[in-house]
Amino acid sequence: MIRAAAMAACLLLAPVAATAQDCRQALALALDVSGSVDAREYRLQLDGVARALGSVAVRARLLEQPEAPVELLVFEWSGPQDQLTLVPWTRIDSAAALERVIETLGTVERRADATPGTGLGVAMSVGAQHLAQRAQCVKRTLDISGDGKSNLGPRPRHVKPLLEPQGITVNALVIGADDAAIGDARQAEIAELVQYFSAEVILGPEAFVKTALGYDGYAEAMEAKLLRELDVLVLSAR
Repeated sequence: MIRAAAMAACLLLAPVAATAQDCRQALALALDVSGSVDAREYRLQLDGVARALGSVAVRARLLEQPEAPVELLVFEWSGPQDQLTLVPWTRIDSAAALERVIETLGTVERRADATPGTGLGVAMSVGAQHLAQRAQCVKRTLDISGDGKSNLGPRPRHVKPLLEPQGITVNALVIGADDAAIGDARQAEIAELVQYFSAEVILGPEAFVKTALGYDGYAEAMEAKLLRELDVLVLSAR
């Protein structure tokens, strides 16, 4: 009995077999470009994603299993009618593929016609629609960055139950005030925003909220977040 239990435990811990068609994870990055994000913060966010993807640790994690790669998509969101794909689904199966994504993010310029509102619920729905295109991936993750609460369109708390049957994970990167000190009112604002995203946005048993103390800390927070997301599942190819 003990031996049988041990064998069962080993099977549960063993890597999942993958075929050439599979990807181990589909990862959609959703970037907040609403009215609360100025031109400098917009650039810090885009460059922060590029810097995080190009870091030694994230690069190694992305490229460690080219036979079952991560597939990556990046889109920006603001008002309910303003979601724009910056990087379409891309298989990160080589250093060259990753460099193309990084170079694309470096050339993006901010649109002048996007509405200033914060349609977070719509962004969640759009992210789920993107992930539905990658049903072959073993894990599907929506990674939403945001610096405020939703104020246009459906509330995230009403969208989340609709996404739950799809089996996706929704994580969040909350961007708070710069250099928030303990006891400062800004610290309370960050805590309130983290609580909001924890209650209304994130989804799935492994879901989490990461915090960036201002856009100057965005790249570092994004790198840590990507490492945590990409560390969840390891596949072995036959």
